[in-house]
Amino acid sequence: MDGIERRPKEVGDGGRALRKPSFTNISGSPVEGLYKAARPSGSGYLRDEGYPGQYPYTRGIHASLYRGRPWTIRQFSGFGSAADSNARFRFLLDQGQNGLSVAFDVPTLMGLDSDHPSSEGEVGVCGVAVDTLEDMETLFSGIPLDRISTSMTINAPAAVLLAMYLALAEQRGIPWTALRGTLQNDILKEYIAQKEWICPPASAVRFVSDTVVFCTERVPRWNPVSISGYHIREAGATAAQELAFTLADGFAYVDACMASGLEVDRFASRLSFFFNAHIDFFEEIAKFRAARRIWARHMRRRYGARSERSWMLRFHTQTAGCSLTAQQPENNIVRTAVEALSAVLGGTQSLHTNALDEAYALPSEKAARIAVRTQQIIAHETGVADTVDPLGGSYYVESLTNRLEEEAEAYFEQIDGFGGMVAAIEAGFPQREIMAAANRYQAEIEDRERIITGVNEFVAPEDHDLETLRIDPRIEREQRGRLGGVRRRRDGAAVRQALDALGSALRKGENCMPPTLAAVKAYASLGEIVGVMQEVHGLYEESVVF
Repeated sequence: MDGIERRPKEVGDGGRALRKPSFTNISGSPVEGLYKAARPSGSGYLRDEGYPGQYPYTRGIHASLYRGRPWTIRQFSGFGSAADSNARFRFLLDQGQNGLSVAFDVPTLMGLDSDHPSSEGEVGVCGVAVDTLEDMETLFSGIPLDRISTSMTINAPAAVLLAMYLALAEQRGIPWTALRGTLQNDILKEYIAQKEWICPPASAVRFVSDTVVFCTERVPRWNPVSISGYHIREAGATAAQELAFTLADGFAYVDACMASGLEVDRFASRLSFFFNAHIDFFEEIAKFRAARRIWARHMRRRYGARSERSWMLRFHTQTAGCSLTAQQPENNIVRTAVEALSAVLGGTQSLHTNALDEAYALPSEKAARIAVRTQQIIAHETGVADTVDPLGGSYYVESLTNRLEEEAEAYFEQIDGFGGMVAAIEAGFPQREIMAAANRYQAEIEDRERIITGVNEFVAPEDHDLETLRIDPRIEREQRGRLGGVRRRRDGAAVRQALDALGSALRKGENCMPPTLAAVKAYASLGEIVGVMQEVHGLYEESVVF
């Protein structure tokens, strides 16, 4: 997840004015801030890819990239109770992490309370359980919301969790204008890949645009949507499919926000992206470069954005969970390091590195520390941050960038043929494309055309003894008890009034955020609020697409 922060615009001579004008490498040799083609572009030697910090941003959105400021180390974390996750947050901050990224459990992601029958066995297992504002209070206890950036990986009920965070800031006397962070809030990729939704697609997109409108007007430093290719890739998509479907989702949100009455330059700079860094090193670097170029061109030409910030694609990266193996798990440290390096060379603004034990469980503290140290070694020991876009001009990388861009544009044409991304999803188009790609990939592994070390080649007897994180079953019992306690202590009449007001606002087509905030402050539960949304907008059942 993916939280992206703005930083001051850098200006200079063709993007070459850098904050740290001179570097030397480990051998003491000078390193220039930026390298260009050795000959003019017309000589046939190398195509001129321009300067970083200049349209179309193929080489990066900042003139100085990491010489100006390193990427944000933002490890995705959350498990068990709010108190358990709060302790892990403090541990990660002590290890040098400089941004929080919250993982929620499956019931929370589905908009269910911990005492719902469908939540049984899942409470706190793969993320933190958050039922009411009281859980949010515990989750961020002692953490200065005005001094850290928070990313929340939540989609279908994103408006509710954002409301809880804003209510918490208000309790502490922190103005919303001081809050920095990101809400994933990308519901379209849920229909494509992750399958966690609460309402039909058109209604869900309306909730997204409501949060964008609200944050644009009242929480200006907050990124209300992080358009996510990560889960699309984890579902089996190719690099080109991840690129195309993610950007197409982004275009759909721009369309929805403009339809709500916002001018594109009022909100586009607050949209961010979340990509997967998979194991094909050079292809991933090219994917990031192509994404910047495509977004810049479409925002400028298709949507008429005039602000340079509207053209800039900012993104968080997470290394590929689906590339990790249960066999020989120590190998996952190497996989993660290679993937993280591709994200850095591709120009990411923030990064999460997966832990070696995540094929088994949520990370242990030791594994989480190794994952953080991986980023710190890349940042401070390898020299890759000494110059901007060091692979720019590589014949191979530039060719891959062009190919991925062309494949993405071909997908955009097909999606437009359906009438846009929502219609394409309802017809099952991206789902079928990803399924076919995943089947091809798995067949290559089974036929040994694709080698996975420790899985279908270089196999060894398993002798590892990992200490994995285990979620005690008492967590679920205690969480249900806390939820019951909130229900007993709160003002029941105030809750009913707030929920009725939410339902009335939704039926009138009003912005969902103000009444959701009121319901959260009355300590209405997540499941109660989502229940009202479903009562008004209905449920959704995906048609058979395979």
